[in-house]
Amino acid sequence: MKPETIKIDDTEYVRKDSQEKYAQTLEGKPYVICRTQSAGVFSGYLHERNGQEVTLKRARRLWYWKGAASLSQAAMEGFSAPKECKFPCEVTLLSVLQAIEILYCTERAQKSIELVPVWKA
Repeated sequence: MKPETIKIDDTEYVRKDSQEKYAQTLEGKPYVICRTQSAGVFSGYLHERNGQEVTLKRARRLWYWKGAASLSQAAMEGFSAPKECKFPCEVTLLSVLQAIEILYCTERAQKSIELVPVWKA
């Protein structure tokens, strides 16, 4: 979604109320979606990154989702069908190797992930 702009004296400004707000932070750390080479996709607070090793706090595995065409859309708009997604319980701390993509989430995206009920077998 492109933010609304206004042009004044040949300078274009973005309206403050049309900007996407990024997710809340935990201890100053952003909420992200992290895709790995072979372990899957996770969401959580980006605690630390060292090359391709990423540590997330309060992390959930995004095992199956519906209501977003891509992880990029999920990070910006969230999942429109949270009750049809399958995300297991949150873990306190998670380290993953071979992170290949980190997407910073908007507030709306974070809230939609939190709305997904804990999936259990």
